[in-house]
Amino acid sequence: MTSKTIAYGILRAVAVIVGILGLLWFLYKIQSVLIYIAFAAVISLIGRPLVSFLKRKLKFNNTLAVVITLIITIGLFLSIFTLFVPIVIEQGQLIGEINVNSISDDLDRLNQEVSDYFNIEKLSLVELFKKTDLMQFFNFKAVPNMINSFLSGFGSVLIGLFSVLFISFFLLKDSLLLENSLLVFAKKEDENKFMHAFTKIKDLLSRYFVGLLLQVFILFVLYTILLLIFGVNNAIAVALIAAIFNLIPYIGPLFGGMFVLILSITSNLGLDFQLVILPKLTYILIGYLVIQTIDNFLNQPLIFGTSVKSHPLEIFLAILIFGLLFGIGGLIVAVPFYTAIKVIAQEFLSEYKIVKTLTKDL
Repeated sequence: MTSKTIAYGILRAVAVIVGILGLLWFLYKIQSVLIYIAFAAVISLIGRPLVSFLKRKLKFNNTLAVVITLIITIGLFLSIFTLFVPIVIEQGQLIGEINVNSISDDLDRLNQEVSDYFNIEKLSLVELFKKTDLMQFFNFKAVPNMINSFLSGFGSVLIGLFSVLFISFFLLKDSLLLENSLLVFAKKEDENKFMHAFTKIKDLLSRYFVGLLLQVFILFVLYTILLLIFGVNNAIAVALIAAIFNLIPYIGPLFGGMFVLILSITSNLGLDFQLVILPKLTYILIGYLVIQTIDNFLNQPLIFGTSVKSHPLEIFLAILIFGLLFGIGGLIVAVPFYTAIKVIAQEFLSEYKIVKTLTKDL
């Protein structure tokens, strides 16, 4: 091997490394665009069954079916947004009407009742609060800056929504647009395999996301019934937030339960802890656990088992690994990514025994 060959090899390796770093830098710089594309892809996967229904059953042309699907999607998100408005308005009014002395007395009385009921030493909530770092957030001089940040952020949100809807329109209108864009990275002899894998991934993920919407809707209805029975303020909005928390596997229901219990306490602040608050919280907690049991043993097996055709243990391990690697975001995207990896492995690595075992039901 000559020195010229070695130098050429080194230069080539350096060029590859620089190219990879440049690509990663470029992707980092356009991460917001990639997020828009990801959201648009999810919307297109959810909207595919509706577009197909409108075209097949109602004989709509492709463009009209896509437009109606997007209008329904926008209406759905606007309806969800309007559910949050009452709780925001009410909390704003409550903040404006806060009587500091009254709140202090209520918290002190609740603290005393909790300590007496559980036979524990009374905690000094004021001292505990002072020992935390929460005081730094109560800087009223920062309010104007917060308002300006919110207004600038709101403009960015509008741009993001428009971008997502615009991309979603073309992904729904031309179902092969994304596939044809990705085919530029495939070899000529592998194009059929890529197309077959993309089609299968779209079908599986479309059923998965529609299943998630159904799961959230069922939980929303059950939570709403539970909270209305026990008179929790803004029960519909609280139920919707708790249902959306369930999109985060495993830890989402925990956060949702804490949110429900906290809002239940604030709805009854000032009442007797032993006679009113504790029994109501107990009943709400029992109802919440029953609903979660229904979701865990009926809803989720149906969604994960039927839609993405994976064993529950596979799903658990995939979620665990993605969560350790990428945090909460990894928990959310674990199932779609794992499904895509399985389909691609089936198409290109089917000769391996482990791949055959994991993809036998696809």
